[in-house]
Amino acid sequence: MRRMLLAPVLLALLLGAAPSIRVQGDLLLTTDAPRLADYGLFDADEVPAAGVRPYTLNTPLFSDGAEKYRFVWLPPGNSAQYRASGALAFPVGTVLVKRFGFPADMRQPVRDVRMIETRLLIHRPAGWVALSYVEQPGGAVLKRAGVKVPVQFIDKAGRAQAIDYAVPNQNQCKTCHQDGEAITPLGPTAGNLNGGLFGEGPSQLMIWAAAGRLAGLPAAGWPILARWDDAAEPLDARARAYLAVNCGHCHSRGGFASNSGLYLVPEETTPAHLGVLKRPVAAGRGSGGHEFSILPGQPDKSILLHRMIASEPGIMMPQFGRALAHEEGNALIRKWIAAMPAPTAPTLATTATP
Repeated sequence: MRRMLLAPVLLALLLGAAPSIRVQGDLLLTTDAPRLADYGLFDADEVPAAGVRPYTLNTPLFSDGAEKYRFVWLPPGNSAQYRASGALAFPVGTVLVKRFGFPADMRQPVRDVRMIETRLLIHRPAGWVALSYVEQPGGAVLKRAGVKVPVQFIDKAGRAQAIDYAVPNQNQCKTCHQDGEAITPLGPTAGNLNGGLFGEGPSQLMIWAAAGRLAGLPAAGWPILARWDDAAEPLDARARAYLAVNCGHCHSRGGFASNSGLYLVPEETTPAHLGVLKRPVAAGRGSGGHEFSILPGQPDKSILLHRMIASEPGIMMPQFGRALAHEEGNALIRKWIAAMPAPTAPTLATTATP
């Protein structure tokens, strides 16, 4: 599951090229800059500034198949604090960067990549701020209201695709990154960073700790999130990781869909909260006429998969961040539900929504 950076960035990292610019830390703390370039995170050749380091996730969020390039900048002399669950605790001044691009042909993911947008999460004294910058001639510019960008590409099956890629507005950013009333990072958890950079080498947790970028790392017992597309890993671990990353940000006790009673975070252990034989809180057309979020052994009678396959607004899940259904992810969840032991008739008769 190797994900490579854009060619100039990767080459610069491998060769130890000296960055030509400096991160504008004070500006990041105080100002929503109109241009991405104002912050000094990357130079004109896409080479990251000093201290802007790449990271990768064991299981990333699906966003219509876009390639994503993740970076983190910590203020000099500061480190993140280890947490066993949820995102690491990042100090004020931290910037999390996620860049989105589409290869012309997804079967060749490092060639002819068209960059679309760059999202920043900036940790300011009052909390995290989410900003989206959309690529335009002359450089990426801030788009608070969001925008749709026409994108064409060849998918992994060799099919031509044409979509309107949706850059989120600031309210949509808050919806997904919600933790109670606050915005919080999602991807860089201990479990999702507990793997090699680009899938190779020692754990990124070890690398960060050795470089002074992570404090409080225990000697052992780190959580690990499975790689959803690694067939060598257990089916249950892969499916749970996929649902945690793609659905758990809303389907958690502090998330946007907390009232659903469906909690898909890695720490959840109650079968009904994971959807098994769980009736929906509010049945509507989103249920597809099915009774349970997950009916073990019956993926085609499970609301969860029905909504993941759907592409109609108001039915599809996730409701933001995609125009296409993720065929490989849906196939994984189908296989996972199909492998669950079928319930007995008395169990079905007595099941209730928690």
